[in-house]
Amino acid sequence: MRIAIVFDSWEGTESYPGENAEASAPPRRGRKKKPPLTDRQAIAKALTELGHEPFEIPVDGKPSTLTKIARENADLFFNLTESYAGDDTKEMHFAAFLDLVGKKYTGAGPDASYLAMEKSVAKKIMRFHEIDTPSSAVIYKGQIEHFQDIKFPLIVKPASEDASKGIDAKSVVDSIKDLMERIEYIHDEFDAPALIEEYIDGREIYAAVLGNDKAEALPLIELDLSKLPDDTPRIAGYDVKFDVNTEAYKVTKSAPAHDLDDETVETIHNIALETWRALKFRDYGRVDCRLTKEGKVYVLEANPNPWLDPSAEFFMAAKESGRSYTDMIREIVEGAVARYR
Repeated sequence: MRIAIVFDSWEGTESYPGENAEASAPPRRGRKKKPPLTDRQAIAKALTELGHEPFEIPVDGKPSTLTKIARENADLFFNLTESYAGDDTKEMHFAAFLDLVGKKYTGAGPDASYLAMEKSVAKKIMRFHEIDTPSSAVIYKGQIEHFQDIKFPLIVKPASEDASKGIDAKSVVDSIKDLMERIEYIHDEFDAPALIEEYIDGREIYAAVLGNDKAEALPLIELDLSKLPDDTPRIAGYDVKFDVNTEAYKVTKSAPAHDLDDETVETIHNIALETWRALKFRDYGRVDCRLTKEGKVYVLEANPNPWLDPSAEFFMAAKESGRSYTDMIREIVEGAVARYR
């Protein structure tokens, strides 16, 4: 098959965390470090090994590019876009565009992309399905859109952003004063409602799911936050995930959670699959959880089309299940193709 790999392309975007920081850093003496393989390069390599003909189409926000995509007769589009013209809230719009022009593509449809972005709506759906998620409230410029009884400490974040944008050490608050200041920051910086949640102290566990009708929960991955400074809240903020120049990034790492007992693993897997179905995910996705000392599991959020970089948590889980990177890509492609038959 001819498979078009579509991905975001605009000023400031990074193919991997720290790419821009490396480009702006002064040159170093000695052997130049080889940049890591990007997700789309790894996917193209895997597709070639599977006998397909991959090629790239950068999605740059230009109408002419949308026209090109509409006219392109590729057998499948491997959709890696997470925004449109730098606007994260338009991820769902690009998926909807592919639907409108009749293109077959991998990953989430516009409905799942919307639910993942609008965290407050996703949380309501989770609660309807009796999936535990932190109690929360949503407020925008003095208007309360949604409210539950909540208690300090709280974490405050944008209600409609992804990739941990707007989340840092100051996001966790334990006083009214700090809460009001953080709400104002979210409104000013993102012009978005603030999602206020009860802060759940516990282990950060990621449950990857692969498939569709017979979706499989893969081995669990933990983002180890234990080495963060004592005065820093244990949260996966933007600095932890993406800012390679910070100490927080350097002292945190993800690895398979081998020390969990079978009952806990089964519980998290079942919750991940319930969340997967409730939020209309397909092909592949990741459900982010908190596991408390008492063994209770809370779903923090769910991520359709998570990062498929060879170093990322999704492939860590796939590898732990015995799959190679090529195996993982094959299953994603086969699942997408089967959906359109």
